[in-house]
Amino acid sequence: MTTKVKRKKRSGLARREARLAYILLAPAVIVVLGLVIFPVLWTIALSLQRIKLIDLQNVNLFDIDITTRNFERVVSERDFADVLTTTFVYTVGGTVLSIGIGLWAAMALRKAFRGRSLVRGFVLFPYVAPIIAVTVVWKLMLNPTFGFANEVMDAIGFQRIDFLGRRDFVLTILGWDITLPMALSMVILFEAWRYFPFAFLFILARIQAMPMELEEAAMVDGASMWQRFRYVIFPQLAGVLSVLVVLRFIWTFNKFDDIFLLTGGAGGTEVVTVKIIDWLRGRADIGSAAALGLILAAILMVLIVIYFKFFFKEEEA
Repeated sequence: MTTKVKRKKRSGLARREARLAYILLAPAVIVVLGLVIFPVLWTIALSLQRIKLIDLQNVNLFDIDITTRNFERVVSERDFADVLTTTFVYTVGGTVLSIGIGLWAAMALRKAFRGRSLVRGFVLFPYVAPIIAVTVVWKLMLNPTFGFANEVMDAIGFQRIDFLGRRDFVLTILGWDITLPMALSMVILFEAWRYFPFAFLFILARIQAMPMELEEAAMVDGASMWQRFRYVIFPQLAGVLSVLVVLRFIWTFNKFDDIFLLTGGAGGTEVVTVKIIDWLRGRADIGSAAALGLILAAILMVLIVIYFKFFFKEEEA
């Protein structure tokens, strides 16, 4: 009898715990359904029907005329391959440069010196400054008529350059002509400048958590600065760098506002996100814009899966 009573008590306690678990999970489930699942389903529904912006108010999610014409239209666009290539170049360039500069800044500012806190505060400025303000400053600085960069070009005897409007720039070095994507290089440089503080914070926090004994032992053994970085410091940064690569790649791949505010997609800087806005606002074609958005998401998911499968390194305890 006693055993049955104990079993009933345990069973009742388990049911109460299960109910409590459902109650605690309910808000998160509702948020995910409302902010993630439903928008995805809605985007899929829009991508599978021919619909213009003016027809949006009459769309019925449960009564749609399914077609794949939107996907065929955006993929068969003459510049689709160029836009996709530009997106990859912009994403990889912005990710690598922002993390590389952040790593350099973290290494330079890791040791104590007079005014270090003030310098660290200034390093964060590009990341915390309003995007509208910094893009306006960069556009003024790179203006082909009165920009500071072109004033410097004039002073050293070079011709003025439309940095944000010129697609290609031919640079001659030792008789060799090198074609550079001028406008795309500038937006990649802007991406690196604006977001390197994010990488700087992550890397600096990890560096300061490292045991100093390992580096001190390497110094005693006569290791050079590069050897200490290569064999002592860098291996301990593998985990945080892997996380940074994932985050920065995802955010840069989906980036819209930086390029849109700097160039509007001109000069060979049109990426997939800007193309989506072109389909949506310029052509008022919601179905094609939704289809291109799903293609962008699918490509990103495939790349992230490949990265986690073959390249991601977890932080070791």
